[in-house]
Amino acid sequence: MEEEAHLKVMRLLKANPRISQRQLAKELDVSLGKINYCVKALVEKGWVKARNFRTNKNKLAYAYILTPKGLEQKARLTGKFLNRKQKEFELLRNEIQLLSEEIEDNA
Repeated sequence: MEEEAHLKVMRLLKANPRISQRQLAKELDVSLGKINYCVKALVEKGWVKARNFRTNKNKLAYAYILTPKGLEQKARLTGKFLNRKQKEFELLRNEIQLLSEEIEDNA
């Protein structure tokens, strides 16, 4: 799900603005290409800014900063994600209760 991927990336970028795309891919267990696509989409939407800084003379690196719009979207996506997970939790709790009752009835 695209929204969930965006939320996960934004959460990691907020926690560590200088994280590399390679590190993001490793943390989220996805391909580097998927992370690159996701970061580009977040930048195009205006939710993230990528700023260059030099770590040494031969290597460029980036700092990823959530924009005010990005922070708003992160909060909105977090709320949606939380609501969805709470519904899933309730469904699982109900299913566990039914299965427990079935085991007790068969015992």
